[in-house]
Amino acid sequence: MGDAVCALGFVVGEATVPTVPFLLELAGTPQVACKAELFDLLGSIYRTDQWHSAAASIQDRKHGASYQQQTGWEAAARAAVYAGRSVIEGVASSVRPEEAMPARKLLQVMDDTPPFPEP
Repeated sequence: MGDAVCALGFVVGEATVPTVPFLLELAGTPQVACKAELFDLLGSIYRTDQWHSAAASIQDRKHGASYQQQTGWEAAARAAVYAGRSVIEGVASSVRPEEAMPARKLLQVMDDTPPFPEP
């Protein structure tokens, strides 16, 4: 599933945004065993800036505008992960280190990732 919503670990697509709430719901469910993998995927989604980087590297504004849809996917995906911060914080306070540590790592990623540049 990771490759479908965050290809190669750094490229989001149109399907990413609607998938994030599902991933957050799974991560917040007590009986789900793969929380570390879910939080890693959510971290990859949050850090993604491939489309923004590509758009910024193009000097020609006419061609740079062709990345507008993809940069929108990145911004919306990051916002979707951020919207689930309360779920992530809840898991980060777990007494089970195998759950808490990946959630804390994701919170750190969210705090350390710089905002996207203004268009």
